[in-house]
Amino acid sequence: MAITLNGTTGVDQSNITSATQMPVGTTAQRPASPTFGMIRANSTETILETYNGTEWVILSTKNFPYQVQVLAVSGGGGGGNASSGQYYKGGGGGGGGALEGNATIATGQVYAVTIGAGGGNTATGNASTFESISPLGGGSGGANGGGGGAGSSGGGGGGTSYNYNDTTPGGSGTTGQGNNGGNGWRSGDANNSGGGTGGGGGAGGVGANGGNYFAGAGGVGKSSSVSGSSITYAGGGGGGGTNAASGGAGGGGQGTNGGGGAGGANTGGGGGGTGFGGSGGNGGSGIVILSVPTSKYSGVTTGSPTVTTSGTNTIVRFTSSGSYTG
Repeated sequence: MAITLNGTTGVDQSNITSATQMPVGTTAQRPASPTFGMIRANSTETILETYNGTEWVILSTKNFPYQVQVLAVSGGGGGGNASSGQYYKGGGGGGGGALEGNATIATGQVYAVTIGAGGGNTATGNASTFESISPLGGGSGGANGGGGGAGSSGGGGGGTSYNYNDTTPGGSGTTGQGNNGGNGWRSGDANNSGGGTGGGGGAGGVGANGGNYFAGAGGVGKSSSVSGSSITYAGGGGGGGTNAASGGAGGGGQGTNGGGGAGGANTGGGGGGTGFGGSGGNGGSGIVILSVPTSKYSGVTTGSPTVTTSGTNTIVRFTSSGSYTG
């Protein structure tokens, strides 16, 4: 092999027309005590890499993928209305789904972030999405004495104050995302204070059942520490009516007797139910949070997320739809 030493500038290999073979080994076979400037072929990643004095970095157009931790919370369901008159009552809306997981990010690739809106009066919430992490929206509260809607968490059953003497079913929740809504009650009394409504299910607990003369509270939400501190999301809305109930922890809206309370913005809380001809409260919008290793964070986003740090991670909170570039 022809190698020419060229003074102090290094080794002149310009007269070699084939190739220079780098040391080849797996990631596990890297030198135990590397020094700055080492170069090798990594057979695990099929790339060339060099040691920069701190870590091994890529010496090619191919980049190592990396993992981010993700929390996606979808929009909460709207509370049930009572448009048929004063004897009817609406159940609480179900909290949006709250899912955590990991996503693999490739450098330079753009990843869409979708923030689900909360459901309006007696409507299902919309899904928030990052890659494959996409929980369902919350189910709507039962309207005018009807059953609650299904969703990530189910809406609470509605109620009436005459003619029936039976229960109305809470909506079904989705396993791994949320819980069932509470049942409502349709009273046989012609007393306006009679039948009660169910609370919407929350991501962390079922909605409470309503009964004669009382409404059920919304189910509790689910706590997450993806942001670096524990925050509760996706509580169920409280049942509405004369004796309305509170929403669950995590943004659940208050039940009322004249227009349900809204779920908390960017919490995925369900809207509160109502009585006396009012409209159910809107469900709260969702949120997506990324916890990115700071050494990998690109700083390239759209949608104006809030960016903070927690330990060795950068926390990116999306409260409106946008994107993250790896």
